[in-house]
Amino acid sequence: MAVNRDHVLRSAAALLTRKSTATMDEVARAAGISRATLHRHFAGRDALVRALESLGIAECGAALDTARLDEGPAGEAVRRLVRAIEPAAGLLAFLYTENQLFEGEEQNAGWTRIDDRVAALFRRGQAAGEFRIDLTPAWLTEALYGLLASGAWAVAEGRVAPKDFTHMIVELLLGGATRREEP
Repeated sequence: MAVNRDHVLRSAAALLTRKSTATMDEVARAAGISRATLHRHFAGRDALVRALESLGIAECGAALDTARLDEGPAGEAVRRLVRAIEPAAGLLAFLYTENQLFEGEEQNAGWTRIDDRVAALFRRGQAAGEFRIDLTPAWLTEALYGLLASGAWAVAEGRVAPKDFTHMIVELLLGGATRREEP
C-alpha cells in the first residue's frame, strides 16, 4: 500500500499542534500507519520536523500570495494575511517553538523570504502613515508571529472561539501598531 506523504505530514502536524511532545509511535498511529512505515519516510523526529518545516514554509508562502500584500491599505493586507494563514496557524505555532529550526547555519532560507515579505508590508504601512514608525518592521513581524502562535494555542485549547481568531489578532496588533496623531 502506498503511503500518502502529505496525509502523514498533515496528521503529524495536527497531532504535534495539540501535543508537541508526541512520540513517533503516536505520530504513526495518528497517520494510520506503522512506526516502521513512518521511519521509512522520516528517519527520526528531526527529519519529520524538517519536513513539517517545509510544509509550513509552503503554507506561509501560499497565504502571503493569497493575501495580496501589495494591494490596498496595509492594515487591510494584514487582515487578509491573518485570515489566509489561519488554517496553518497550529502548524506554525508548533514550528515557532522548534528552536532547532532557527539555530545555526542550517536555517531554511524560506523563513527569511517570508520574514522579508511580511516586514515589507509593515514598511509599506509605515511609509503610508498607517503604522507607527517607532516600532521596527522586524519587531512588528515577530509580534505578528507571536500573536498567530498564541491565537492558535488559545483556539486549540478551547479558550478562544475559532471565529474570533482573525479579529483578535488583527485588532491587538494594529491597535498597538496604528500611528496616532499628535494632539
